Amino acid sequence: MLAQPVIRPSLAQDIPDITAIYTVHVLEGTASFELIPPSEAEMAQRREAVLAAGLPHFVAELDGRVVGYAYAGPYRPRPAYAHTVENSVYVADSVHRRGVGRALMSAVIEACEAAGKRQMIAVIGDSANQASIQLHGALGFEHIGTLQHVGFKHGRWIDSVLMQRPLGPGAETLPTR
Repeated sequence: MLAQPVIRPSLAQDIPDITAIYTVHVLEGTASFELIPPSEAEMAQRREAVLAAGLPHFVAELDGRVVGYAYAGPYRPRPAYAHTVENSVYVADSVHRRGVGRALMSAVIEACEAAGKRQMIAVIGDSANQASIQLHGALGFEHIGTLQHVGFKHGRWIDSVLMQRPLGPGAETLPTR
């Protein structure tokens, strides 16, 4: 039986591991449309911005080692979007298909619901990224649309897949915060 990941809030000392995981996705994958991996200082600033917004930023550990991270950030800066967040999840290649992404995303969803958020958007890089599309689908996200050929990376055009899920009562009632 495989060990279950331990999900916990990220700490400043996790930044080197978070940066290393994200660097692989930037350099080798299409989940991120960045072309140059950000520095540890930039990743620390990004984490701080998420936390300052009152949103979750989690890591997953297996055998005491950080193997993934996920967070929710503001969907857009304008005030009318205040109840909508966008999620991000990145997992080390060595632990794909071991439930790490699902555990991270479940924690992010739960924290966003507790914070009174009402909608979560997933902007998935590459319509060929079936693992992420399936993960989000299994967690209640619905396919909203595909923006075709909006990114160019690794010598080819890449789509963005948009998925969405309601949080808590979603749009059924007016927000209280």
